[in-house]
Amino acid sequence: MNWNKLTSEAQIDQLISESAEKPVLIFKHSTRCSISSMSLDRLLRNWKEEDSAQITPYYLDLIAYRSLSDLVAQRFGISHESPQVLLLKDGKVTYHESHYGISYAEIMNQSS
Repeated sequence: MNWNKLTSEAQIDQLISESAEKPVLIFKHSTRCSISSMSLDRLLRNWKEEDSAQITPYYLDLIAYRSLSDLVAQRFGISHESPQVLLLKDGKVTYHESHYGISYAEIMNQSS
């Protein structure tokens, strides 16, 4: 999976613009959490290269960029959790899930 790294506040406006063209996925990952690692691994095992034509994936390292994660939560009105996915379409969160609820099939279903 070819992740785009979410590392700056300026990228949030970029994500919103991008989501007008095709859905944008944000995966909020804690590198210190085994549940987060498991959820990421499940997503990576299922992701197909051609899925990037349907969804633009972004990866947010919560340990390195916690304040950015808080800003994402505030900006989109979704409480912070870890791990967590947010799917954006037309600048709005149309799907979000956390922990064991993160599902590749549901992400792909919601992106259509």
